[in-house]
Amino acid sequence: MSFLDQIDNIKLPQHIAIIMDGNGRWAKQKGKLRVFGHQNGVKAVREALEGCVQANIKYLTLYAFSAENWNRPKLEVVALMELLVSSLKKEIKTFQENGVRLNAIGDISKLPTNAQKKLQETIEATKDNTTCTLTLALSYSSRQEMVDAARTLAAKVKAGEINAEDINDDMFSANLYTRNIPDPDLLIRTSGELRISNFLLWQIAYSELCFLDKMWPEFTKEDLFQSIVEYQQRERRFGKTSEQL
Repeated sequence: MSFLDQIDNIKLPQHIAIIMDGNGRWAKQKGKLRVFGHQNGVKAVREALEGCVQANIKYLTLYAFSAENWNRPKLEVVALMELLVSSLKKEIKTFQENGVRLNAIGDISKLPTNAQKKLQETIEATKDNTTCTLTLALSYSSRQEMVDAARTLAAKVKAGEINAEDINDDMFSANLYTRNIPDPDLLIRTSGELRISNFLLWQIAYSELCFLDKMWPEFTKEDLFQSIVEYQQRERRFGKTSEQL
């Protein structure tokens, strides 16, 4: 029996975020260059996206390229940017057939011009799709996101648009890159690493975390479905006791 059949449609996570880790190590284990791992990781992205559509998950956010990743070898960075462009070209059909709307967060201005252009074209082409919103975190840093939000709010206080005393959780959230999507209910990380790596630090305050030992190119729909089933078996208390729920 597939884990998909075990999913309770009443307790679905609305938003799943994934740290796609292990491409390079997977390739190294096979005696290949790191780029080989990234290329095969695209298949896992398709598995995750199609799995979310099958399971009726409304939001999927993928940590595709961190701000710190710019420090990797130039050859790998160039290959990743080229892979981004080619993948968007190839996957537009998948997006349209599955009703997927593309979104992006991060310092997009740092991406190569051709990558920015293809990204915006795909976002525009899929803007009316409503089945699932796929957000790519590109040149993304959660700390920088929070610094930017703080600066925006400070400027509004200085301009007299708001009072410092009025700033609260909701107002801060409304100034983050993710202002138009709900916080993740479930965060998945592959490769066996047990850390968050500067990803959605504010947004995952009450997310359930699921760490998988397999590398990202090995990720399948069944892994997604199994993670959802595990999520549904947990008790989400949000600071309350079990008796209060």
